Amino acid sequence: MSITVIKPGLLVTLQDTGRYGYGKHGISPAGAMDSFACLIANRLVGNEDEQGTLEITWSGFVVEFQRSLWISITGGDLTPTIDGERVPMWRPVLIKAGSCLSFQQPVSGCRAYLAVSGGFDVPIMMNSYSTYLRAGIGGYEGRALKKGDTLSVHPSKISLDAPGRFLVEYGSFFTVRWSVSAGGYTDSNRETEIRVLKGRQYDDFAELSQQALFDECFTVTPQSDRMGYRLSGPTLRVSHSNEYISEPVALGTVQVPADGQLIILMADRQTLGGYPKIAQIASVDVPLLAQLPAGGRIRFKEISLPEAEQLSRARIREVRLIEAMIKRKLKEW
Repeated sequence: MSITVIKPGLLVTLQDTGRYGYGKHGISPAGAMDSFACLIANRLVGNEDEQGTLEITWSGFVVEFQRSLWISITGGDLTPTIDGERVPMWRPVLIKAGSCLSFQQPVSGCRAYLAVSGGFDVPIMMNSYSTYLRAGIGGYEGRALKKGDTLSVHPSKISLDAPGRFLVEYGSFFTVRWSVSAGGYTDSNRETEIRVLKGRQYDDFAELSQQALFDECFTVTPQSDRMGYRLSGPTLRVSHSNEYISEPVALGTVQVPADGQLIILMADRQTLGGYPKIAQIASVDVPLLAQLPAGGRIRFKEISLPEAEQLSRARIREVRLIEAMIKRKLKEW
């Protein structure tokens, strides 16, 4: 064993980039809600993209380390501490054996990602480590972590004997002197702009509903989860009664059920949907959306398909630059 769960927190699951290729069987891709944070967490400790990370929602998660490990913490700032000492995020951290890592009050965002060098030693299910809670498959026994669970870790990708000139000591852990830019997570007291494209059934909605989508503010409700975000806001209606055939849906699809309140499909979404689709979240903004807690406020901004593609290409370039910087830094050891 390497890590033992002392307190399970609100919801902690093992997630990677997702389980793709099984939609025809009705199996959701699952995967990290904030894919950007998950990817960078793995890169910071020398892992490849497909390794699993712990997705920690909100607060209360406490784990004890039985041996020294390189870890990284990215995503929302949930006030991580090691034996009471604040842990710097978005950088490699060498935690000493016997230390406890805790996540407390959220400062920004609502989901943090914990990666360990070498990756967690759990079975791969359908080419993925991701936990799909509704089907009870993948991850750690197909469920959220609970008190007393133990997680083994593969051999480290990074030497535990890094030269002291590269490290700063904080009692129970060491960190490097550099970090990756954390991005722009916000708290629920501010409106978050989310960019969208018009959905397949956008033109079926009444003109006032189309205007309201972009003119009004929407709020994330407590009924939101990894399957979908339910929003409260103006009631949106189609202009005439239609029967819609179920068709494939995607991460970030914005549906409007009979009550007129928006549902945004997230990581654990179903594979088909029959509600009219008024919009589609630009892929580059899904991680930002994933960090909004209940009470978070959203204002949608329309963009075109070429603009969305340009944003996606820019994100790919950003990730490649970050990966190159991390590789260069790790090779210095």
